[in-house]
Amino acid sequence: MDFTGKVAIVTGAGGGIGEGYANAFAARGMKVVVAELNEEGGERVAAGIRAAGGEALFVRTDVSDEASAKACVEAVASAYGGIDYLVNNAAIFGDMLKGGYLTVDLAYLEKFMRVNAHGCLIMTRAALPYLEKRPGAAIVNQSSTAAWMNAGYYGVAKLTMNGITTSLARELGPRGIRINAIAPGPTETSALQKTAGEYAQQMIKTMPLARLGQPQDMADAVLFLLSDQASWITGHILNVDGGQLMRV
Repeated sequence: MDFTGKVAIVTGAGGGIGEGYANAFAARGMKVVVAELNEEGGERVAAGIRAAGGEALFVRTDVSDEASAKACVEAVASAYGGIDYLVNNAAIFGDMLKGGYLTVDLAYLEKFMRVNAHGCLIMTRAALPYLEKRPGAAIVNQSSTAAWMNAGYYGVAKLTMNGITTSLARELGPRGIRINAIAPGPTETSALQKTAGEYAQQMIKTMPLARLGQPQDMADAVLFLLSDQASWITGHILNVDGGQLMRV
């Protein structure tokens, strides 16, 4: 899988799995754009890549805002001349409010869904004019096994993302762009520890591969889906979960 010189935008890359993507992509020769709302985290990750000899750019980005998404892709195109890949990883997770549909504040729910469900669509629409100019362009969305676990509004947001992914596969295919998603199982990040640390430890005891996932596990799967080796795969949701959920 040769990614030398390819340009990849990774949203929410200022920490956690997104940071793992950014570092893995840079190690494969990509020019990495850290599209992140948290300036401190985004600058730190981009600076770390540059210090290691890679090429990276931080662009402050709010994936729920169309103007911010468009400004991000324009900055990338200006700096690197185009866009080959988009990884829609940004989400509200570690600091999400606990609660169910009957109690969650509706204004918060609307904001949450704007980021976690529709951020991938907003970024895809913004990047489309540049992606369709690049042969082999591809998108990967970050879903979750929570999509199939009736896991409150977080799970519904990821289930919505799955539907957006498969629907966009039909629209983007004729434009020469593939779009897939991965659904991570419990993965070792600070956000998981804040949100579901004890519950995650219980879950892994029931899994065929009984360990927490690592960001590198997710990065390996995303690299495959972006690569030419996956050139006939689109509209697919790939579980990367140690066998946590087996769908037929």
